[in-house]
Amino acid sequence: MGDLGTDTQTVFTFCRYCLASCGVAVSVEGNRVRKISADKQNPHSWQDFCAKGRNAAQLVEHPRRIQVPMRRVGEKYVEATWDEAISDIAARMTALIDADGPDAVAAYYGNPAGYSSSNLIFMNGWLDAVGTQNRYAVGSVDQNALHVVAEAMYGSSIMVPVSDIDNCDYFLLVGANPAVSAWNWVETVPGGWQRALARQKQGAKIVVVDPLRTESADKADVHLAVKPGQDWALLLAMVKIILDEGLEHREDCAQLTTGMPELRDLVAAADLDDLAARCGLPRVQIEATAREFATAMAAMVVTRTGISLHVSGTVGEWLGHVLNVITGRMDRPGGRRFEPGYIDALKLTATVKPSGHRSRLTGRAMVAGAHALSELPAEITTPGPGQIRAMVINSGNPVISGPDGAALDQALSQLDLLVAIDFVQRESHRHAHWLLPAVHWLERDDLLALTSNMHDEPYVQYGVRAVQPPPGAREEWRIFVDLALAMDAPLFGVKGINAFVKATRRLAALTRRPPLAFSPHWIDRMIVAMSRKVNGRKVKWRDLMSHPHGMVLGPREYGHFAAALRTEDKRVHIAPADLVARAAELLAAPPPQVPPGFPFQVGNRRHRHSMNSFLNDLPGLHPGGKGSLVLIHPADAAEHEIGDGDLVRMSSPVGAVEVRAVLSERPRRGLIVLDHGWGSRIFDPRGDAAPRSFGVNRNLLIDGGPVDPLSQTPAMSSSYVAVEPIRPNEHTVRP
Repeated sequence: MGDLGTDTQTVFTFCRYCLASCGVAVSVEGNRVRKISADKQNPHSWQDFCAKGRNAAQLVEHPRRIQVPMRRVGEKYVEATWDEAISDIAARMTALIDADGPDAVAAYYGNPAGYSSSNLIFMNGWLDAVGTQNRYAVGSVDQNALHVVAEAMYGSSIMVPVSDIDNCDYFLLVGANPAVSAWNWVETVPGGWQRALARQKQGAKIVVVDPLRTESADKADVHLAVKPGQDWALLLAMVKIILDEGLEHREDCAQLTTGMPELRDLVAAADLDDLAARCGLPRVQIEATAREFATAMAAMVVTRTGISLHVSGTVGEWLGHVLNVITGRMDRPGGRRFEPGYIDALKLTATVKPSGHRSRLTGRAMVAGAHALSELPAEITTPGPGQIRAMVINSGNPVISGPDGAALDQALSQLDLLVAIDFVQRESHRHAHWLLPAVHWLERDDLLALTSNMHDEPYVQYGVRAVQPPPGAREEWRIFVDLALAMDAPLFGVKGINAFVKATRRLAALTRRPPLAFSPHWIDRMIVAMSRKVNGRKVKWRDLMSHPHGMVLGPREYGHFAAALRTEDKRVHIAPADLVARAAELLAAPPPQVPPGFPFQVGNRRHRHSMNSFLNDLPGLHPGGKGSLVLIHPADAAEHEIGDGDLVRMSSPVGAVEVRAVLSERPRRGLIVLDHGWGSRIFDPRGDAAPRSFGVNRNLLIDGGPVDPLSQTPAMSSSYVAVEPIRPNEHTVRP
């Protein structure tokens, strides 16, 4: 921390809006943030600094921020104390559990909870205390496919290879737009897109696979405009060509993997012409791409959310990994490598045993510790043992983030108790009985130890708070601990912990030394004490404190991948039975047919300064205030008598929205593109002012019924819709 003047200080920390974790310098005066800029002294993670981090103080100082607990009384909310809030919530939940069992209580968490070092740990500790298995997460919307594949192939759902961009000669980017997302999603490569473009200038080739001509496709050498949801057919065709022509890396296929015969049987049953027709690309182009990828000196396939948002998404994700493994791209320069990090996260997470719980109505298993969001409405509204009657929404907005938001909104209105933990009252909180004020990352300390293996080099930084939170706000971990104590439920399901927590609090009060009370700081210190050596050096707490800009712990290393595998035989399972069976099922089924009356597929795109449903109401991120626009190919628009700028109605069997049309040749024909994350109202809990909102919620159009049977993800970016122009004076749905 350095002085800028008499009353101004600069705090060096990192942004916690996404995994990029950009180093930031926060200028603070009188406990108010005056400016946030990139910390260019950070040796690792400032290159992708964006408007989200620069405007972070807007959320801290949001005019409708909830700063004390608020209880619903009629159609308004009134302020309450924390003792009143915890006591009432605990009593009501305990009564429901006594009547109907622990699964009467449920929790949902969104992305912001994952970027706190303490939130999810203690949320799950409280859920374990209660004994409920009704746990829901945003991962079933866009991330589950990766975890399913990692678990099946490598033995750990969080074993995610990172990209060695600086040595790569051939980039195959599938469903990825790193020009906007900054090479950031369950891995972080600072300045990744600029580094890839630098390699391109040195002769590397960039191929982008996407039905939309994205910003990345603009810079690519080749753009393959695949049909939405049919990435798997392209990648399976490439695997077939490589194996049929003997272009695989035979040493890795023989020594690193198990299951090659089953993979060869699968591709033998596939026909190249059929696969080319399914994915909408010429066979000759697929063959050229496969041969170039297999014969490049160094290459990688990178798969992102674009490949996962379909009912075939897990097969597509799997085949991307298959291509990397069979062509010898794992843990070699220019390919995908495993970064051990300074904490063995794979070992730590392996100590958490899967519950084996299956959802009450569909019988589906959990993925990465949570059930699918698409199942939640029915689990709330369907009577019977295990029916959800009380729920906590932890840093999330599932009505906007998930499919068929109208059905979920209706279900949430039927709960006996709904508790929302957040900064403001969002769309998903409008039926809440309690609003509990959360703490922003600018207001808390964080050590994101369990993501250390997702950086592209060994790196660590302790994120210090820049300002103090409002007196009435509490960090989420404290809310969950207090609930466990009030419910007399053993935190983490371990007897004796509650008594220990109470004892440390009494000691802290008696000695007037707050740090003596149990907190996540104790866990951070323990994690650092348990850290592994990196390049012969062990991280120590004093190192973190003496390096406010973060520390690069040494050069990138290769050769850790095989040793890190968590499979019993320490091999890559190249052809897991469930994935092979699902691929065979897709092959046997006829190609998807356009349903009558719904001629378009609705896709998605990412904006640099948008953040799911979390930040889209902040004017500093979206100064134009335009909200949502739908992209339509000019030829498709002409067929439906839609002009540039026309107001159109988009509809599906489950919902409808109205939005302005923009004619663009970026989407392939038959695809229309509408951004996700918009349409959430921000309410005034006191009821004195009208709700504020920007844009429309595209996910009202998505049916939550059909899902990928492996990842449980709905067709978020390939559902079929109708589009028609709205004539003047027509009565329409609410924007």
